[in-house]
Amino acid sequence: MSVQVDVAEYVSTHCTPPDELLQELVVRTREATGGAAGMQISPEQGVLMGMLVRLTGAKRAVEVGVFTGYSSLSVARALPSDGTLLACDVSEEWTSIAREFWDRAGVSDKIELRIGPAVDTLRALPAEPTFDFAFIDADKESYPAYYEEILARLVPGGLILLDNAFRGGTVLDPTNDDPGTVAIRGLNDAIREDSRVDTVLLPLRDGIVLARKR
Repeated sequence: MSVQVDVAEYVSTHCTPPDELLQELVVRTREATGGAAGMQISPEQGVLMGMLVRLTGAKRAVEVGVFTGYSSLSVARALPSDGTLLACDVSEEWTSIAREFWDRAGVSDKIELRIGPAVDTLRALPAEPTFDFAFIDADKESYPAYYEEILARLVPGGLILLDNAFRGGTVLDPTNDDPGTVAIRGLNDAIREDSRVDTVLLPLRDGIVLARKR
């Protein structure tokens, strides 16, 4: 077993474990989506997101890429009773699982699900800053557009998390010209130089960029 795998396993076993509902969601996702289940965030990512929401006192959140709802459930549970999460996705099928688990967790009233291209959903929102917290985990080629649309609507001090910053390690290979990898590599570099934010790249699972709006 490689050191990297050892470390990842050690990290996953030293975080607050998922409760029974989240464990059931993991199993349901695996059964319902097969090979696509790898798109689900890891439990430690969910813990991190919930912790950041609570630490920052975020009340208005947005998510691009819902899948079966693990990340949105993690965020919604951490929001205050009057908090809201705008959840953007294109799949009625996969988000139907998310809806079921939101209902069972008692957080459906906090979440507004909008089905359709997320760029269109974001661009249709008012231009003024309103969001405190954002999570991006969708089609990689559109990450730069999602980042710009959300950053413009993020309050000062607000956070954006972007998943899959390592793209399975392919961002480290300058000869890899996969469109998704090229988009992520370019955005990682752009965010590092972006004077509008302070940023750190966290080596958690497939890499998470954390950017705080100045």
